[in-house]
Amino acid sequence: MSERIKVLLSEEEVDRRIQEIGEQISRDYEGKQVHLVCVLKGGSFFMCELAKRISVPVSLDFMSVSSYGSSTKSSGVVKIVKDLDEPLKDKEVIVVEDVVDSGRTLSYLLEMLRDRGPRSLRLCTLLDKPDRRVVDVEVDYTGFQIPDKFVVGYGLDYDQKYRNLPYIGVVEFD
Repeated sequence: MSERIKVLLSEEEVDRRIQEIGEQISRDYEGKQVHLVCVLKGGSFFMCELAKRISVPVSLDFMSVSSYGSSTKSSGVVKIVKDLDEPLKDKEVIVVEDVVDSGRTLSYLLEMLRDRGPRSLRLCTLLDKPDRRVVDVEVDYTGFQIPDKFVVGYGLDYDQKYRNLPYIGVVEFD
């Protein structure tokens, strides 16, 4: 089976929206420091671009949570592959995700992070697929709501391919 990639959101659209989110976060956290927690691997492209556009002090940490194999469907099994290096106690934390779909992984992750005592905990995602939601997850900052299509680019992959695309594309299979 081969695949083609059709552009859903151009590089310019994505860049413009990340700028807007960065400005909003900067206003919301004026006078404070923000601790961004990136969910690897997909969130890394988005978080790096977002951090550059936030004007308040920013610190970064990374964790890897897996619920996908080499398929396009969530396995439903959540596994912590890499935990955070820094404690979250009393920090203003924003979890940065590439895409929110079923909500299973994020619901689990957010509950675990809440137990670590951050002053605040918010969620920022580049892409939101509300039609796929099976667990209610509140998203505080959303780049784009998109239809239930399998997307790649800007950090999102299909079997470890296409992360480096500078736009968001839909995978179409032959």
